Amino acid sequence: MKLRTSILSLSLAVAFAASAGDCYSILSGDTLKMGNNLIERVYLWNNGHLITCRVTDKTSGKTLVSAAKNPDFTVNRAMPSDGSLSVKELKNDGIRPDRLVATVSYRLGDLEVERSYRLYDGVPAIAVDTRLRGTLSGVAADKEVSAADRSNIEHAEDMKVKPVTAVLDRLSLPGQHWHGSAVEFRDITDWNNNLVDRRDFISYRKTNYRGNILTVTDGENGGGFIFLKEAPCSGVQLAYKNADFISDFGNFMVTGLGVDEKNVTSDKWTSTYGTVLCTFGGDELSALQALRSYQKQCRVLDPDRDEMVMMNTWGDRSQDAKVNEAFCLAELDRAAALGITLFQIDDGWQAGKSPNSAVANGSFKDIYANASYWTPDPVKYPRGLVPIVERGKELGIEIGLWFNPSVQNDFDDWEKDAATIVGLWRDYGIRMFKIDGLTVSSKLGEENLRRLFDHVLEQTGNRVMFNLDATASRRGGYHFFNEYGNIFLENRYTDWGNYYPYWTLRNLWMLSRYVPAEKLQIEFLNKWRNADKYKNDRFAPANYDFGYLFSITMAGQPLAWMEASNLPDEAFDIKPLVEAYKRVSHDFHSGTILPVGDEPSGRSWTGFQSLTSGNEGYLLLYREDNDKPGAMIPTWLPEGKKVSLVPVLGNGKKYKAKVGADGTVPVTIDRPNDFVMYKYSIN
Repeated sequence: MKLRTSILSLSLAVAFAASAGDCYSILSGDTLKMGNNLIERVYLWNNGHLITCRVTDKTSGKTLVSAAKNPDFTVNRAMPSDGSLSVKELKNDGIRPDRLVATVSYRLGDLEVERSYRLYDGVPAIAVDTRLRGTLSGVAADKEVSAADRSNIEHAEDMKVKPVTAVLDRLSLPGQHWHGSAVEFRDITDWNNNLVDRRDFISYRKTNYRGNILTVTDGENGGGFIFLKEAPCSGVQLAYKNADFISDFGNFMVTGLGVDEKNVTSDKWTSTYGTVLCTFGGDELSALQALRSYQKQCRVLDPDRDEMVMMNTWGDRSQDAKVNEAFCLAELDRAAALGITLFQIDDGWQAGKSPNSAVANGSFKDIYANASYWTPDPVKYPRGLVPIVERGKELGIEIGLWFNPSVQNDFDDWEKDAATIVGLWRDYGIRMFKIDGLTVSSKLGEENLRRLFDHVLEQTGNRVMFNLDATASRRGGYHFFNEYGNIFLENRYTDWGNYYPYWTLRNLWMLSRYVPAEKLQIEFLNKWRNADKYKNDRFAPANYDFGYLFSITMAGQPLAWMEASNLPDEAFDIKPLVEAYKRVSHDFHSGTILPVGDEPSGRSWTGFQSLTSGNEGYLLLYREDNDKPGAMIPTWLPEGKKVSLVPVLGNGKKYKAKVGADGTVPVTIDRPNDFVMYKYSIN
């Protein structure tokens, strides 16, 4: 990507043009154009306070012509002034790929605004990051009136509704036939086991919707657009007013800034939540692929860094009671016999004690009152972590650690936390840190946490990766902090009888429609433990092959949530499967992974499809506990095409088929609770 700029003298105004690769930003007179080879968004300049004129999906040639009179971003009614445009090219840094960033700066009275538009080659999306400085007023009073409190409509005057003060982005389109779907997500997975809610609607009068993703389809001509709100899940967002999107016939708005008046001051810039506009010209598949093509830009998937088969021993509920040098060395030997690539020592490796300790009463607050808190426990690890790291290297296993930032005063000790992590990286080469115990309840806390992550990445040349726990409290969810690593999705334990393989598969299946599955860490447990907790239960873990339990994690990043020393000898028979999986995992994860078949129920035919190109990909299919050895499974394959399927994992035979209606293909799996992964090619 090479930035090219030019300034041309015109009869009406000065034109500014900048491009890098296929991406461009061109200001000519009162018109600003931004786009690439797949998307273009054209704005009325309006002294920097941009108003969208039209959006074009270049693949289909369809253009959405805006009827907007109001600016895309709205926080007050002041007249814009001092508008300016700057453009820069940012190169691939190992986490974020090449991108063009066009920053529009202007003033709204006493408020300074910066809107940075990010564009990527070959991605039909334009992302917007907004920063504010100065005085923000009137947003706190921006409360919506419930429809139940509105009067009935008998006259045109009755239809008027209060305008929305805080709008992050908007499209205002003519016509009456707009079909929408708003998708809300839940994390806090210790308490939630239903993580995705989708609400479908036809846009009518002013209505609020919750969620991170709004898809709008043109009911007359097909195609449409997606708004992605880059924010935590709705239920935990900052300064939240119970809405993320608002529709009013053809008017669609993203709302909920994530800041209020007290967060925005004149002495520093404050970021709001971000937004992304994606276009698509066809069916649901084209919409999902457009969204995913953007999501894959948030963090480059590096096979040597981001692909892993991790073991974390906390899943057997010993907590920190067992972890010491001898235990870890023994676990490493047995982990190698399973094919594990990363061994993560959870809470208990450090001299300080957390509230989750089984042997002492600890705290997450004022950690640095104990100067030795984050040194290896001298009793458990008298030689430090060197013997563990060295033995791991001999076995081809990296070592990762659990870490909990000091939580008091909105992570005020973030610099000490960052220095600790950088020190562990320098001393031991530790690259993976599980970040736990967070409660991000304020804007300052969010900013300090981001400072922590950014500083560590800067000091380590982006070599360190964070494993972000999503099990409790107010955290980043699925669409925020995405650039820092992957997501530790859930704690499930046979000890409490709440680990069911199909529950885990279902959560991954549901999320994979809207979230990159390869960014989710998915657990499998020791099925031989606590069998008495599942008496006469058809879906008890013990009723499944151990290899099948591993297979349900493969669309994500597998997590062996167990102590290897507690496994029987027969468990290690899965190593050939694990090794075979590792050979195809990156190619599989590089595609767009979407759910296929029916929702996992314990008795379904279900699975995933990875679309790695227009003509190739993978099908990972499961026959759950049902009496049908064959099924017609709906996929994302094109109807009428001939497809060749070659098994690469699991139990299946090579064959050819013709794709039926709804992308159906015939599949045979001889045994219940078994799976097959096919590499497919369209002939």
